[in-house]
Amino acid sequence: MTKHRTLALLAVSATMLSACGGGGFLNRDRPDEFAVQRQAPLVVPPDFNLVPPAPGAPRPSEGTASEQALEALFGGPAARSAVETSVLDRAGAAAPGIRSSVGDAETNTVAKGRVTRDIIAAPEGDGAGAQAVIPG
Repeated sequence: MTKHRTLALLAVSATMLSACGGGGFLNRDRPDEFAVQRQAPLVVPPDFNLVPPAPGAPRPSEGTASEQALEALFGGPAARSAVETSVLDRAGAAAPGIRSSVGDAETNTVAKGRVTRDIIAAPEGDGAGAQAVIPG
């Protein structure tokens, strides 16, 4: 057993020491990684005719907000299906100031009741005291 262990130790040592060798078949020509070739500087072509944009002019590559939305959702101005057209016709147009009039006192709201208010106002817990009531 010790003979096998000694041979294995010698083999491992010889393998590790072979990496330190500087001659033989391991010594080959390698490229010099520090030799960096300089590239020619970039040059603007002589026929590069760009006109500076006019102040306040819209960007030519951008469209209106609705065109951008259609492009993002459908990949371009695609025709709407009959179902989508029907839903949009039934919904009608939104009032322009709808977001500012939601909190108004004259805005009609739906009373959700005392139970919904209690559920929202209930403190968080681990649910150990929770009960489910199934009406029969």
